Amino acid sequence: MKRFGLFLLCAGWMTAGMKTASAQQHTVPHQWNEQVLEAIRNDFARPTVHARNLYHASILMYDAWAAYDTTQAQTIFLGQEFDGYTCPFDEAALDIPSDLDDRQEAQEIAMSYASYRLIRHRYEASPQAESTMANIYVQMIIQELDTSFTSTDYATHGAPALGNYLAEQLLAYGMTDGSNEANDYANTCYTALEPNILPEVPGTSGLVDPNRWQAVELSFAIDQSGELLTETPPFLGPQWGEVAGFALRDSNLTTAERDGCSYNLWHDPGHPVYLDTNVFSGFEDPWKWSHGMVLRWSEHLAPTDGVMWDIGPGSLKYDGSIPASDNLDSFYEWENGGLTAWYDENGNFGGQGHEVNPFTGEPYATNMVPRGDYARVISEFWADGPESETPPGHWYTLLNEFILDGQAGQHRWRGQGPIIPDLEFDVKSYLALGGAMHDCSIAAWSAKGYYDYSRPVSAIRYMAEHGQSSDPNLPNYHPAGLPLIPGFIEMVDDADPLNFFAGEDQVGKVKVRCWKGPDYIEVPLIDEAGVDWIMADRWWPFQRPSFVTPPFAGYVSGHSTYSRAAAELLQLLTGSEYWPGGLAEWSAPMNQFLVFEDGPSMSFNLQWATFMDASNESSLSRMWGGIHPPIDDAPGRRIGKHVGRNAFHYAETIVFPQWAQEFGGDGFLPSADCQGDFNGDGARGSGDLILFLTAFGLGWTGPYDLDNSAAVDTPDLLTFLQLWDSSCE
Repeated sequence: MKRFGLFLLCAGWMTAGMKTASAQQHTVPHQWNEQVLEAIRNDFARPTVHARNLYHASILMYDAWAAYDTTQAQTIFLGQEFDGYTCPFDEAALDIPSDLDDRQEAQEIAMSYASYRLIRHRYEASPQAESTMANIYVQMIIQELDTSFTSTDYATHGAPALGNYLAEQLLAYGMTDGSNEANDYANTCYTALEPNILPEVPGTSGLVDPNRWQAVELSFAIDQSGELLTETPPFLGPQWGEVAGFALRDSNLTTAERDGCSYNLWHDPGHPVYLDTNVFSGFEDPWKWSHGMVLRWSEHLAPTDGVMWDIGPGSLKYDGSIPASDNLDSFYEWENGGLTAWYDENGNFGGQGHEVNPFTGEPYATNMVPRGDYARVISEFWADGPESETPPGHWYTLLNEFILDGQAGQHRWRGQGPIIPDLEFDVKSYLALGGAMHDCSIAAWSAKGYYDYSRPVSAIRYMAEHGQSSDPNLPNYHPAGLPLIPGFIEMVDDADPLNFFAGEDQVGKVKVRCWKGPDYIEVPLIDEAGVDWIMADRWWPFQRPSFVTPPFAGYVSGHSTYSRAAAELLQLLTGSEYWPGGLAEWSAPMNQFLVFEDGPSMSFNLQWATFMDASNESSLSRMWGGIHPPIDDAPGRRIGKHVGRNAFHYAETIVFPQWAQEFGGDGFLPSADCQGDFNGDGARGSGDLILFLTAFGLGWTGPYDLDNSAAVDTPDLLTFLQLWDSSCE
């Protein structure tokens, strides 16, 4: 292998490498994960494609590590038959250094070459490819690796050739996995049946079936990653269910036909609610109720309405429950926002959260902010702003920030047993999360493609252009119209300030009190649209006017699927429902954080005690943002719950087969030298109790089964409490 000494780089390369150079305290896989995330930010916003790339990058880094590992960890791709593709590998031909430092260096070199080759191939046609290529070139130079070395003969050249070989094989596999990568992931059958919606003009531009999806056509379009679009984007990935997954199994699969196309449906959520345009209905109709809630929450998007919320963990809590699709009104607070669980029996907000931080034993501090600021900030934060690593990448960012960085040097699988070296923990964590995010894309988009469900911008404008549905004796009546609610949804009369809005007679039409939209924002850095009356057929989601809504159908919510899966997986990975230390925070500085308009009106931190709290906030953000109605949310959470758990357990069979529950092992726990010390810290305390409660009632007969009764139940708890606060010495 040829290695370089560092040399002076030109100013452009130095700029491209600043992020890389500042990350040298991270492990090599962590650095290359950051390079993939930056490549995603430099590309078009394609969540399905980027989840696949993150998954494939994680496979490469893990297998580069596992090829040199001498424990029982298995490779997932190298030397295996993988979804019908065989990756040959002569294990005996690879020289494995006996010195542990040399072995780690070989692992790092192999994963670097593999990652470099993958990123070069997958992002060479991205709109900011020049920046991405410069970033990864600088990364290789900093590691003193020769980018011109292309041999795949690992028997002769060792680690760099193994990295090249791994990438070559995985890229070849990628042409066979059902993604249609060779044709830039183009649709293979699906055709949109409804006309494009033109949000810059009133109405829906001729929508016939309000239950079907419309592409968004704009005079000037920028996607969610900030890239200029030169044409109306088609539906992204409607048949992504055909892509090979990670832990998806045939038992999760349903096949279906629609409009002449066949679909693989994974974890089929069943059909959403539909609007019957010939039957009179108010907001008691599930379809109108669901989209009406998006409209109502749009009224919250101003910090000047006097509504203040404590958004700290002591006030907001999500217990992980998921409502049935016919019981959504018991879960969401339709009028005032958030969950019904956030309000007491008298309807007062707050105080229903976590009593104390279990790591400090102290109550969580209050965090009072205007509801309008909270709603706007989470809408942008979870959408990832104009420079987006997309939702699957966002959860890698949170993993990196709060777990891999926050607990560096202290990692334990499931929060239990011996400390695992950071590099090993990183590659195993990335594989598990990457598999989960990829499976989420397949499952969620399989439903999106088959059900082809509308977005709120189409649904709300459709009702508005059909008038009102409250009174047949009033003008502009239609069964599919908007129900009238005084002070919220009303008809324009002769005395109304909107009676001749935009130079047209608006009398008899429907108006709504909500976020006014981008027409009222001239300079986003200093302007706010605010909340007031607008014509309902001109309603906008809380998004940039050059984006409006993602280029794929709504049902089910990808954010809800990704976020719930990530929360489930991180709970299992860390052995705790809580973020490290019991609190994760993200800063939203005053008048600097928002991009769509000016704001927030004060500085504050988003705060989450648990992984579930964060996942719930992600889901709710899409309703305040006008992207999803609640009917999209709950099924997405349900799919994510299954996908996240299945992905973790399957990943565990690969990375720790000797402990994996799926293989009949006892689980990754310390030896029986100290009964009740589940986290291996030499004592029995609150950390052990938290871990014990994660297994309570689950029937797992591992070391939590203290009385050897083949169940983890109350007698085990009593046994543990007798050991409480005692040392292992």
